[in-house]
Amino acid sequence: MKRRKIDLADITDWHNLHLAVWKAARGKRHRPDVIRFTNRLDYNLGKLADDIMQAKVPYGRYREFHIHDPKERLIHAACFEDRVLHHAIMNLAEPVFERTLVPTTYACRPEKGVHKAIQQVQANLRRYPWYVKVDISGYFPNIDHHVLYRLLQHRFKGDDFLYLLWRIIDSCPAQPGKGLPIGSLTSQHFANYYLDGADRFLLEFCKVWGHVRYMDDTLFCCDSREAAQVKLVELRDWLRDQRQLQVKPDPQINCSSRGVSYCGYRVLPGAVLLSRRKRQRYQQLRLQWEQAWLDGEITELELQQVYQSVHAITLHADSDEWRRQNLRLYPSPAM
Repeated sequence: MKRRKIDLADITDWHNLHLAVWKAARGKRHRPDVIRFTNRLDYNLGKLADDIMQAKVPYGRYREFHIHDPKERLIHAACFEDRVLHHAIMNLAEPVFERTLVPTTYACRPEKGVHKAIQQVQANLRRYPWYVKVDISGYFPNIDHHVLYRLLQHRFKGDDFLYLLWRIIDSCPAQPGKGLPIGSLTSQHFANYYLDGADRFLLEFCKVWGHVRYMDDTLFCCDSREAAQVKLVELRDWLRDQRQLQVKPDPQINCSSRGVSYCGYRVLPGAVLLSRRKRQRYQQLRLQWEQAWLDGEITELELQQVYQSVHAITLHADSDEWRRQNLRLYPSPAM
């Protein structure tokens, strides 16, 4: 693929920066940092544009916090100025990543996403007799900066732009020379692209069937357990040698008829079920909001509105019978 040249002037273009602000502020307009930035929009965009041209960005200010979904993760939320920068870059760079990636990777892509990945996994389980499911041990913290930068050089040109990408890559290391911050737009795209070579290795060299990847969760299919074991060893060696990554010690090799847990769902050839984590989350939120109504903290109308968001957790799965059973076991209070 021909490398795409991106100039800093393209990033600082007035229309591009305004689009970046709109994307970065979407759903967050009430936050103090967003209000401060947008109240003096022209001035702040002018300053950001100057700092981009003078190589003073990213500013590298991150807000750290932990989430449990389900395991604990350390999130680094970039300051609003850096989020605008990330969107301004991805307005131009995302089409390059989109053309690069194989069709069977589903994270951070338009018209893809978790639910399309689940549909494809189910179709593969129906078609092929065996599957292998692997994910990477500590994926984001172990992405090598120099390997990633070399991969980006294969897709982009322009010394100033590449130097900007390097500064972003190296702005929040988990350890010297390694790690991308979970929570940044650029990190999502960089991490997704980092494993594109593994996708192509599986598809073109190993000749696997039924390949699906969502970020670092990879599933592929084979015609026998023996073939699955061979291809797993080949993938493990490739990841170690080419990306300095380790596969988690418990990869799954199983009959497709037994199903697989993938991206928060239990996927069977004939059904898509909620995972235990999603069932617990649904019940926790439902009971929490019902108690808030009983305590007078929200109105009946507000309770009905939040029911819609709680119910959304169960969408895209065959969950009707489970929800009816849950209501029988934990009935809603009388309205």
